[in-house]
Amino acid sequence: MARSSMPMLTAGEGGLNRYLDEIRRFPMLEPQEEYMLAKRYAEHEDRTAAHKLVTSHLRLVAKIAMGYRGYGLPIGEVISEGNVGLMQAVKKFEPDRGFRLATYAMWWIKAAIQEYILRSWSLVKMGTTANQKRLFFNLRRLKGKIQAIDDGDLKPEQVAEIATKLKVSEEEVISMNRRLGGDASLNAPIKAADGDAGQWQDWLVDDHDSQEQILIEQDELDTRRAMLSNALKVLNDREKRIFEARRLREEPVTLEELSSEFDISRERVRQIEVRAFEKVQEAVRQAALDQAKALRVVEPS
Repeated sequence: MARSSMPMLTAGEGGLNRYLDEIRRFPMLEPQEEYMLAKRYAEHEDRTAAHKLVTSHLRLVAKIAMGYRGYGLPIGEVISEGNVGLMQAVKKFEPDRGFRLATYAMWWIKAAIQEYILRSWSLVKMGTTANQKRLFFNLRRLKGKIQAIDDGDLKPEQVAEIATKLKVSEEEVISMNRRLGGDASLNAPIKAADGDAGQWQDWLVDDHDSQEQILIEQDELDTRRAMLSNALKVLNDREKRIFEARRLREEPVTLEELSSEFDISRERVRQIEVRAFEKVQEAVRQAALDQAKALRVVEPS
């Protein structure tokens, strides 16, 4: 999926407007059309199908990217990074899971944009953990809500309030607030939340390892596993056994074997499998919606 196949986004307000006009011309996909295109790409690496999937979601990227205009970075570059996240989502999208691509891709788009912002704001490694990223992307908004408008250190009660709301340590709030207040000397002392002392230069990013991408992929995998594990709890023992045997194994158990195991017809086994899949699908969908609501706190205002 070459980036050269994408509409060109040139610098300047005029270039951005032309790009936005161009991506509006790509039609939205109906669910069945999206499913068939995703299957073609997943099974045959059909580049034409991938291109249609990507271009039909470019407006989603632009919409998400516009929410990050407050970080002082060229919006064109933010959109470009979001497009990279979209292409990663298309490559990893599994249409048989039952989700629409947009639901799945939103996470990848936001992750790509946020990692770009973290890299671009400073050479200093500002945060690689989920807590640090949540703090980075919400500190200014919460300071505005509690009217902490001074450029200096926060008051103790303000630190405590922000730390409580974002579920991070007070030391992390103080450190991030000072960092966002202006560039510091790389030799300036810093004390980490775990008590270790050092200098800012000790936190420089090592460009030789793609740690951000590793964390993104691992977090995404862990999230999906947790959702599936929780979703299986909606099944009774027979449904769970049939679902796991038919849907989660590399070599599915045959209908014949399961019909013998439960002393029911093969058609009945098939019906239970379909019903179990629908129940798990709905449980995962609801979990994804609940997670999206919970994670709204990490998005910029």
